[in-house]
Amino acid sequence: MPELKDVPSNISFPKSEEETLKFWEEIKAFETSLKMSEGKPAFTFYDGPPFATGLPHYGHLLAGTIKDVVTRYAHQTGHYVERRFGWDCHGLPVEYEIDKKLGIKHKEDVLAMGIDKYNAECRSIVMRYSSEWEHTVKRIGRWIDFKNGYKTLNTPYMETIWWVFKQLFDKGQVYHGFKIMPYSTVCATPLSNFEANQNYKDVVDPAVTISFPLVEDPNVCLLAWTTTPWTLPSNLALCVNEEFEYVKIKDGETGAIWILLEKRLDVLYKNVKKAKFEILEKFKGKDLVGKKYVPLFNYFADNENAFRVVSDNYVTDDSGTGIVHQAPGFGEDDFRVCTTNGIVKKDDVKSVPCPVDANGRFIEPVTDYLGIHVKEADKAIIKKLKADGRLIRQSQITHSYPLCWRSNSPLIYRAIPSWYVRVEPIVEKLLKNNDETYWVPDFVKEKRFANWLANAHDWSVSRNRYWGTPIPLWISDDFEEIVCVGSIKELEELSGVSNITDIHRDKIDHITIPSKMGKGELHRVEEVFDCWFESGSMPYAQQHYPFENKDKFEKNFPADFIAEGLDQTRGWFYTLLVLSTHLFDRPPFKNLIVNGLVLAADGKKMSKSLKNYPDPNHIINGYGADALRLYLINSPVVRAEPLKFKEEGVKELIARVFLPWYNAYRFFVNQVFLAKKEFNLDFKYNPHRDIKGTNVMDRWILASCQSLIKFVKQEMNAYRLYTVVPRLLKLIDELTNWYVRFNRNRLKGENGVEDCEAALNTLFEVLYTLCRTMAPFTPFMAELMYQNLKNIMPEPKEGEDVRSIHFISFPEPNEDYIDSDIERTVSRMQNVIELGRVIREKNTLPLKTPLRELVVVSTDPQYIEDVKSLESYIVQELNIRTLTVTSDEEKYGVKYRIEPDHRVLGQKLKKAYPPIRKALTNFTSDDAKNFLATKSITINDVVLTDADLNVNRYVDAKEDSHFKSGFDREVIVLLDTELDESLIQEGLAREVINRVQRLRKKALLAQTDEVNYHIKIVEDPNDQIKNVLESQKEYLKNSLKQGIEDLSARSASANIIAEEEQEVNESKFLLSLSK
Repeated sequence: MPELKDVPSNISFPKSEEETLKFWEEIKAFETSLKMSEGKPAFTFYDGPPFATGLPHYGHLLAGTIKDVVTRYAHQTGHYVERRFGWDCHGLPVEYEIDKKLGIKHKEDVLAMGIDKYNAECRSIVMRYSSEWEHTVKRIGRWIDFKNGYKTLNTPYMETIWWVFKQLFDKGQVYHGFKIMPYSTVCATPLSNFEANQNYKDVVDPAVTISFPLVEDPNVCLLAWTTTPWTLPSNLALCVNEEFEYVKIKDGETGAIWILLEKRLDVLYKNVKKAKFEILEKFKGKDLVGKKYVPLFNYFADNENAFRVVSDNYVTDDSGTGIVHQAPGFGEDDFRVCTTNGIVKKDDVKSVPCPVDANGRFIEPVTDYLGIHVKEADKAIIKKLKADGRLIRQSQITHSYPLCWRSNSPLIYRAIPSWYVRVEPIVEKLLKNNDETYWVPDFVKEKRFANWLANAHDWSVSRNRYWGTPIPLWISDDFEEIVCVGSIKELEELSGVSNITDIHRDKIDHITIPSKMGKGELHRVEEVFDCWFESGSMPYAQQHYPFENKDKFEKNFPADFIAEGLDQTRGWFYTLLVLSTHLFDRPPFKNLIVNGLVLAADGKKMSKSLKNYPDPNHIINGYGADALRLYLINSPVVRAEPLKFKEEGVKELIARVFLPWYNAYRFFVNQVFLAKKEFNLDFKYNPHRDIKGTNVMDRWILASCQSLIKFVKQEMNAYRLYTVVPRLLKLIDELTNWYVRFNRNRLKGENGVEDCEAALNTLFEVLYTLCRTMAPFTPFMAELMYQNLKNIMPEPKEGEDVRSIHFISFPEPNEDYIDSDIERTVSRMQNVIELGRVIREKNTLPLKTPLRELVVVSTDPQYIEDVKSLESYIVQELNIRTLTVTSDEEKYGVKYRIEPDHRVLGQKLKKAYPPIRKALTNFTSDDAKNFLATKSITINDVVLTDADLNVNRYVDAKEDSHFKSGFDREVIVLLDTELDESLIQEGLAREVINRVQRLRKKALLAQTDEVNYHIKIVEDPNDQIKNVLESQKEYLKNSLKQGIEDLSARSASANIIAEEEQEVNESKFLLSLSK
């Protein structure tokens, strides 16, 4: 027969968790749970793939914990939940590491090395930290399949990506275009718009104002302002806003004549009012359109349609000069404006000046700055403009600017030929499919994500890189014949090459396809897929769909649940939706939890170089994974808000939640042992025990458990973790600070064996309920307790595997236990006690000091009845002699006052409010009481309701009154704080009992250990301890279950267990425990 095991008084939660991990490994707990749930309804979960080139951080642990909580809960509620870990293996993060390692800076370096060798280097580091990832993920308590996890570099995964792309290509949703795109000169590749939006930082750039002399009158100059001087050699036009008011001015110091926006004169003069200039003329922007100007540089002077003023309403009046310089090769608006005005041609790459190479260095025809990186050329360009007399003003500006998310270097915007997936034509479908999904919190979906979708641009899916899934397009030299390949088999059939097992660039770039149009051999395009296209294909590619698992995928798509960080709204969430909409016109998931960012304690981004956050392993090894999990998911971060991570917060949870919970469990075990010793009771949990008519606290805590179960199921079905966790912690608080505290004597058997057994049964059920409900959140703690508690449970049904708490289903609410009346009654009792405690604290009256009377005043008959029914608990807990419950407010000086909500009324009534506010100050207590009944009042013809005004009660106490008050919206309590000698004596007796109990605990004595108590008074002013030992002799004996003798009565042969000097007030005495 299994037996309950003793529970140590001290515990190391991290060490205990390590033992649990070993146990899970021994019984293959995760694998077993999956096998047990086979055949049950599927709950589909997609895991977004991280890169294994870096170590896991708090953001990963947070998202992993959210995923684990939800999928554990889904398993516990009768679902089969496949959980496969994924790895993002391609793309810039990997290539950037290799480029740093090998000193690779340009495309030529890779080609000289050989793509095969370069890719081999990439492959070698892809899983660099995979073992650390697996260790940390398992250590945090997350159950997920690493063995059968997917990798984006595996051929089956890559083949599905080809299939996805071919579906889009065949639908006419792929095209080769020429667009202005964010571009990383360090990584030598374009980025998508959502990648560019990932990493904005404040940077300092030059801000220059340049003159452009008019051809018709070179003495008059148009002024343009820019923060990118390096784009000026490619200038082809100037743009104004037709509706804005411009001025021609004569500068008082130089005599120069300039044209700019009237509202932007502060670009030239710090104090426009005091500045010396003359306004010569005013005109609208449309009057400037068509005017020609002298170019800054002659590199592109052969463009006959260039170097003139055009207009567009994108020009604003909040910065610059109101005249914007246009370099169509380096700006999205510039390109649009110049193509609209016929200065460059949209489909003619050669007509768009873009004189920089892949690494951002100037090339022909910009001969003056050949080979210089564009950002480094700024100074030289400014120097030349100054020498030429074209530089009017020069300063610096600090502004938010996009940096490459991988290299942390400034991006530039440049004209890029790229393969695009059409997104703009399906925006309405994207919005429709987004509407069909459920997000927590919903504002991210309805505002941030929906706004992003509404303004979505076509998606550049190609990258001019090497380590990635090759784009499966084979083209003729003239681009007129394009073949899109959707599978390895199709490539083999079209090319005649057999046994293709790897489709990375170095394995297939040499393969050609014969032209069907007589154009010779078709060659594959150089580009590879953006790694976001790869991760966005994950729902299909992880299953190698449609080549394998066709029925399985189609049956379980879309996913029931995904979860990632807020930064993925423009990343993975977006690419998942775009591809699923194109493929199936369906959303890729049903439910989504978006978490916020985990920041350092100072609110800054966590930084390895700054070392401004504790290592996750330090936290886990110091406090345990459960504490970290609970800290993360019981924070604003699960509502997509930022969390400032503080180690003290994790530490506090140990003291506030885990230790009290553990101590309640330990107390239960000790009481079972005590019941065996005192009554020879072999306690076994009885799940069918009838509780009707039994102890009110039993009925209350069991009703609370059922309410909790109903609440958790309701909120977990709505994915609101942020409401669930506080409610779970509330039950732990109610268990430890209310139920156990109020029922110690019953659990110790002081009311007899039958009542003791009932209390033990109740306490067991609460602990077991907590184990089952907390299991998804704190899997280790739940397992620890369950492994002992199951030893006193009824025998399991035949074939039922109960080896782990995680094999046990989530509890269903027991309707027989639900009792809203009991919950209301106890809640009101708790309220009265809390108010009484506050009064004691304010008046420095510890609970050990008894007080004469507590008065509870309420006008609600039900409230009075509820409090009276639990009078004994209030008397005992607040340590008072008498409880008076009354509705007589007048007798105890209860008054009413109206308190307006100044902010609400101020906004609502504006200037009419001050006289109303003044009138309210003259309202009497009776006026306020009447308003409470009528809920409406008219002042100065303005009707005010209870939505505008609050009515609060207070006690108009006399200065010499020894009654101190506390109140809330429902009740007022008054506590008699005056002490007499008998009260003082009883309080001192409680202090002596407390010292005995503390010494027992220090000596590691169990409750069942019997010892003798002896005392020797060392210092005793006014004989207070001597008098207490005499006057409170019976009270001490009843409380300690034996008397306290003088030390002189101790046997010389006694075995001294513990002996220590104690202090109570100013008295000192030696306390001895012996056998």
